[in-house]
Amino acid sequence: MKKIILLLSLSLLLGSCDDSGFNNNNPYIPNFSFSIDINTNLPSYSSLQFASNGVYISQSGAGVRGLLVFNTGSGYTAFDAACPNQPLTSCSTLVINGINAICPCDDESYSLFTGLGNLQYPLKRYRVEVIGPIIRVYN
Repeated sequence: MKKIILLLSLSLLLGSCDDSGFNNNNPYIPNFSFSIDINTNLPSYSSLQFASNGVYISQSGAGVRGLLVFNTGSGYTAFDAACPNQPLTSCSTLVINGINAICPCDDESYSLFTGLGNLQYPLKRYRVEVIGPIIRVYN
């Protein structure tokens, strides 16, 4: 009887694991693996030490069109800087405007807290890990 209860408990535990609902699929923005470290002690990124501040990172290999990294006050979010509802064109790089990102192609606004806008696809989110003053963004 103990073996059956242990087996049942173990199967429930393993069956309840998920990926926290992380969905990174968007037909306009390709998927590829990368990892980038951002040192918030550097002047370029020091504004990330304060809530409601974001930076655009255009470093090669950082997302498709670069990254938008934002301090939410309780952590960090990181999104691709490519407009999520537009094919990749010359105007499809997002611009930070306060706590929002604006797509110049269609003037659509997306929240840097959640990545949500009013169109079909939200901003393409990347994973974030904080290690002291270093913010690691990866896919």
